[in-house]
Amino acid sequence: MHGIYNFWLVALSLIVATLASYTALDLAGRITLLGGTVARHAWLAGGAAAMGVGIWSMHFIGMLAFSLPIPLGYDLRTTGYSLAIAILVSWFALFIVTQGVLRPLRLVAAGILLGFGIAGMHYTGMAAMQMQPGIHYEPVLFGASIAIAIVAATAALWIAHALRDSKQRLVIEKRVVAALVMGLAITGMHYTGVAAAEFPAGAICGAAHGIDSEWLATTVTLFSFAILIVTLMMSRFDARTTLLTGSVSRLNGQIVRMAAFDALTDLPNRRALTERIVAAIGTSRRNRTRFAILFMDLDGFKTINDSLGHSVGDEVLKAFAQRLSRCVRGGDMVARLGGDEFVVLLEDLAAPREAEAVAEGVLERMREGAWSDGQPMQVTPSIGISLYPDDGDTVDTLLKNADAAMYEAKRAGRGTYRFFEAGMNEAATRTLKIQNALHEALSSGHFSLHFQPKFRGDSGELAGAEALLRLNHPELGLLAPMEFIPIAERSGQIVYIGHWVVRETCRQIRRWMAEGLPAMRVAINLSPRQLMQPDLVHTVLEIVRAENVECHQIMFEITETVAMQDAPKTIEMIHAFQNHGFEIAIDDFGTGYSSLAYLQRFRVKQLKIDRFFTNGLDADGHEGDAIVSAIIALAHSLEMDVVAEGVETPSQLAKLKTMMCDEIQGFLLGKPLTADAFGTLLQHTAAA
Repeated sequence: MHGIYNFWLVALSLIVATLASYTALDLAGRITLLGGTVARHAWLAGGAAAMGVGIWSMHFIGMLAFSLPIPLGYDLRTTGYSLAIAILVSWFALFIVTQGVLRPLRLVAAGILLGFGIAGMHYTGMAAMQMQPGIHYEPVLFGASIAIAIVAATAALWIAHALRDSKQRLVIEKRVVAALVMGLAITGMHYTGVAAAEFPAGAICGAAHGIDSEWLATTVTLFSFAILIVTLMMSRFDARTTLLTGSVSRLNGQIVRMAAFDALTDLPNRRALTERIVAAIGTSRRNRTRFAILFMDLDGFKTINDSLGHSVGDEVLKAFAQRLSRCVRGGDMVARLGGDEFVVLLEDLAAPREAEAVAEGVLERMREGAWSDGQPMQVTPSIGISLYPDDGDTVDTLLKNADAAMYEAKRAGRGTYRFFEAGMNEAATRTLKIQNALHEALSSGHFSLHFQPKFRGDSGELAGAEALLRLNHPELGLLAPMEFIPIAERSGQIVYIGHWVVRETCRQIRRWMAEGLPAMRVAINLSPRQLMQPDLVHTVLEIVRAENVECHQIMFEITETVAMQDAPKTIEMIHAFQNHGFEIAIDDFGTGYSSLAYLQRFRVKQLKIDRFFTNGLDADGHEGDAIVSAIIALAHSLEMDVVAEGVETPSQLAKLKTMMCDEIQGFLLGKPLTADAFGTLLQHTAAA
């Protein structure tokens, strides 16, 4: 007997086969993302069931598309066996393609097994017809159908494995094309197998049951489509859920890392350091061992930040962090507390000498400057060291004491280290109190100005004054400038204090003028930190103009050492001041390293001889006289006036007059005076 085919059911079988193939490709990608989780095994089982139903449905619709001149039917049990084979084959296929590596030999072996499985499903489904007498298969076509099944299975495995990565470019389009090719191969195998079947004349179908084939085909098709589409939707939804879960997990990981690590240097932060020190305290207490904390602060870092910008400062911090990590032992912890403060935790010390050796090694390596990170800036830290349990048994105490030792290292000259000693806390506490007092001073009126007069060397007349800052705090009392100025300089508060000094000096000049007193030029000292401000000249000019004072009534004093730190920049700044009518003096001359070329280019109004050389007029005999005389002669040759400060004896005054020193300043002629007292001096001068 010869059968005929329903074209629409044949086309429908191809569509089902293509959809089942696409589902298989999508599931391969989905299962690959799951790794070795429980969800992977669940998706393998569920995916195999959905894919098996799809393949089996294609086969069953293909069978329903075939009709003979006799009633046909299918045994439910045998048909169920064919469905079970389809599901088992699908599980095997998904398991193979979702493995990490699919070597050629394994691919071929899996393709042969899968091909025989598909063929087994097909011919088991054919046997469900229970033809009497049985179906006879033409050998060539029968063999061809099995060969097609093996080739199609091998190709399908290779394609599915190749397209399992969902991140590929145009992966959906590739899967659609691949699914169509796989669908054609599967249907090709099926219809080749049906073509191989020969039905003897007069044969009957033992499983014929009278169910309408079109109704059965529609039911199976809708059922298959529903399962495959729901499976695809679940795969897409679960994939997005997994991606979202992965993103949330990564975000949580980043948040956890941000909470424990410094964003700039990638070193552990204060929180992570605190947890590690707590653990170290517990371990050391149990084992009766020591550990050390090295507290570091970079010397001169604020100057780098202010002069070169925060981006350069950040690069310096990153380079220092990398270098520091290479200077310590493998098990030591390096952390950044913030700013330019770093801490090294050295655990399990046999003796304090080990901490000392690490500190010396850090300083030595940092001074070398030969690093592979390409950062030319050479910075060295000041290091303070505290030991457990000698210097404290809590995190806060150990860090505070190490910090106090670090400040002692700075006071000792910087670029060195100090172990904590009990007396350091008092100095650190006073430093903190002074820093707080500086914060309060501007708003609370604790600052004041005194004015030390300067006199002409030839006539002894009043020539001007130098404004000197004083701080009188309600709790700390009257503080010497040498005590609070360095703290203000380190903290950066000196910038705002300097603005106040300029403004208050201008206001006092106006008060004296309002009282009818003669105009007097007042000198104001500029600190190193102020000179680093790019808008210094502009800011000062705004203040002076706002206070309605002539620029020539203000002279700014810059120490020789500071002037020579960046001589080209100093020249530019001096000329900017001079262009607006301000005068400039070089203070403490002789203590720095001026070259004559730069001194000539500075073109300042005055040189102030440091009190060390003034004292030498009495203490150093002829050599002392020769040095001062040479400085005065040099200044005059460059058309500069000379001011000798620190004049305290009549002999010093007599010698300076003989040397034709232009101005004299010192306790011998006049101590620093309050504004009112200096006003009285101006009044006497005017009356004379």
